[in-house]
Amino acid sequence: MRSDPTPHLSDRERAAIRMIPFIVGCALFMQMLDATVVATAIPAMALALNTTPVSMNVAITSYLLALAVFVPVSGWAGERFGARRVFIMAIVLFSVASMACALSQTLQQLVIARLVQGLAGAMMVPVGRVIMLQRTPKQDLLKAMSFLAMPALLGPIMGPPLGGFLVTYASWHWIFLINIPVGVLGIYLTLNYIRADLPSHARPLDWIGFILSGVALAALVWGFESTGNADMSLAQTLTLIGTGLTCGLLYLWHARHHPHPILDLGLLRIPSFAISVLGGNLCRFMVGGTPFLLAILLQVAFDMSAFTAGLITFTSAAGALVMKFIASRVIETFGYKRVLMFNALVAGSLTALCALFQTTTPFWLMIIILAIGGVFRSLLFTAVNTLTYAELNPDQMSKASTFAAMAQQLGVSLGVGCAALAMNLSMNARGANTLVQSDVAWGFITIGGFCALSFFSFLRLPANAAAQLQKRANSASKD
Repeated sequence: MRSDPTPHLSDRERAAIRMIPFIVGCALFMQMLDATVVATAIPAMALALNTTPVSMNVAITSYLLALAVFVPVSGWAGERFGARRVFIMAIVLFSVASMACALSQTLQQLVIARLVQGLAGAMMVPVGRVIMLQRTPKQDLLKAMSFLAMPALLGPIMGPPLGGFLVTYASWHWIFLINIPVGVLGIYLTLNYIRADLPSHARPLDWIGFILSGVALAALVWGFESTGNADMSLAQTLTLIGTGLTCGLLYLWHARHHPHPILDLGLLRIPSFAISVLGGNLCRFMVGGTPFLLAILLQVAFDMSAFTAGLITFTSAAGALVMKFIASRVIETFGYKRVLMFNALVAGSLTALCALFQTTTPFWLMIIILAIGGVFRSLLFTAVNTLTYAELNPDQMSKASTFAAMAQQLGVSLGVGCAALAMNLSMNARGANTLVQSDVAWGFITIGGFCALSFFSFLRLPANAAAQLQKRANSASKD
């Protein structure tokens, strides 16, 4: 008979452990959804706010910039004020900012509200992940991460169809108002299932590092986002990217001489963490690039409605959900290294395969390819997210969560930027000003190729990668 791995816990404490991934998942879903749901509603919002759809791009960019800039300070805030308190306040602030977005009467008001929303999201998800990592037993971490990966996959997928549905059958205000009931539920569950923690003796906040890393991330995200913006000149784009890289190099020098850098580069000396961050971020190009490219391909090149295009994109969620039920068993059977290497190649190939979509391609064939792609992406991110924390001790969890969240945000943004750059280069090569299917095809090939390149990062893993997790799980479930 299998022994209880947590005999010292009460029934309520066991229930709380089971609920933590769901609670953090609610917060992650809100953050990921808001990163994509606005795109479908841009024409309606531009009309209501007396501006142009092109000018409305700043509503998306401002949210991404705030996320990138403030994620590095989230670990310090959780230590200084208590993870549970910061998590609750972040959910409250995110919900209030969502209400402010819905009530905005001008573009300037919306941008300010979106900046606050991004700040709250930057605190909400990394701190929530720390709560889960610190309070979930090691032997249950793979299952918890498998569950937590679900909202991260669903948010970008559900954004386009949900945004199109709400704009078509209600109004654009509801793309923000739907966050409020989710936020209320998250606050209620947090208060009831997550015990209060006392603030620890937080390390001093690295203000210089915060400024350097913030400027670096903001400039890089803005620079790569602007590659698809006709209002930005090449010189302005290169200036932004150059500023980001310069501040990044200055931060590297600063971090080596500061006792408590805001981003602990020493974590990169842990092989599993370094490999998962590099390889995982190359894979996350798909997270940002695929929904972006599908929206353009189906709506602009194929002249579909936003709602119809969103529904086709949504089908990849079905494959992702199916994989969630067996991901842990597959990883334990074949091992992290083989799963990651194989899935990197397959997921990248299936993404590149979308380049073959034509107006004559049957809907059912598109759906099958997207659904199978969802299966392999789901397994890929479940494995890489767990591997990120496999060799870390409890004292490193907060710093690692901050580092990983920042890197993930950068990877998603770079995916959008690289996809846009590939399309622009294709149009320039044709000497055209309008998009056609072949331009979007190069975008799919580019981000699929970046995902496949992660194969070489995962190839560096030892054959027994993450054996620490598996060994503890086996010892905790002896017959």
